Amino acid sequence: MHTSRKVTVERNRLRFAAAHMATFSGDCEPLHGHNYDVFIELEGPLTEDAWVWDFSAVKRAARELTELLDHKFLLQRASRHLEIREEPDAWEVSYRGRTYRFPASDVLPLPIPNSTAECIAEWFAARLLEALQLQGATHIRRLTVGIEEMPGQAGWYTLEL
Repeated sequence: MHTSRKVTVERNRLRFAAAHMATFSGDCEPLHGHNYDVFIELEGPLTEDAWVWDFSAVKRAARELTELLDHKFLLQRASRHLEIREEPDAWEVSYRGRTYRFPASDVLPLPIPNSTAECIAEWFAARLLEALQLQGATHIRRLTVGIEEMPGQAGWYTLEL
């Protein structure tokens, strides 16, 4: 019989405010922002200390990621639809005649194809897993991250390990 345990951490201090403009069906949303909430589920066997992993350690690692995202323009660096030009002190983003110029300090370029909640969740999950494994959490079997753009509207990503 396979058994597993799960812990969750969510919201509270796991929030960030950011701007983006996702692309859909060959079109691009207007620049806008969200107050995002983060949901995390870790699943695996209990450690010798009888926990999946320490809540505080998960929250600290996740909080570091939310701080990277907070008050930034989330640039979908791997976009097939946006024209993106990196300059020494700025990013220029163009789409069908609309051009935006952002100070480099206001941009977080992410290696994602679109700035949807699902893609942000995938990026977040990979970085969080790396941080947890550096802490010694090598027994985790599943990590799920949800990024909620607004109440009732979230994108999820699950890593099966």
